[in-house]
Amino acid sequence: MESTHLAGPAATPELIQEVLDWFAQYDSLVAEGDLDAMADLAAFPLNEVTDDAHGHGLVGLLDRSQYLAQMARVISDGEVTMDSTRQPVFLSPALCFVVTDAAFTLDGSTHQMRYGDLLIRTAEGWKFQTMVAGGWHDQM
Repeated sequence: MESTHLAGPAATPELIQEVLDWFAQYDSLVAEGDLDAMADLAAFPLNEVTDDAHGHGLVGLLDRSQYLAQMARVISDGEVTMDSTRQPVFLSPALCFVVTDAAFTLDGSTHQMRYGDLLIRTAEGWKFQTMVAGGWHDQM
């Protein structure tokens, strides 16, 4: 069940639904392994924030080709399913930070993950611009 109790004063039911629909589309593309369509939903360059094995924060920028290469390593040709709960927090009607608790199952192996995405509303619709995930340093 999606939670909206932290959606913030800028949130409306319509904006919350737009963001949740955006994630449903993105999740579908992940399951299909459609990397190019996933990249089409991004505002490049992407900010990527994580931590390393020593507990230090890391920040990087990705262009489209780097994002595609990274996602190709992460999303294999195997079957991917995801169960997630999302909490959108609207900073304004055009800026939304979304915290996701997810369970990814890839070829029968399940991994738990909490991550955040900053989405920005553009003339073309919502795009993700910043990805924040602990332990992602191996992918950077």
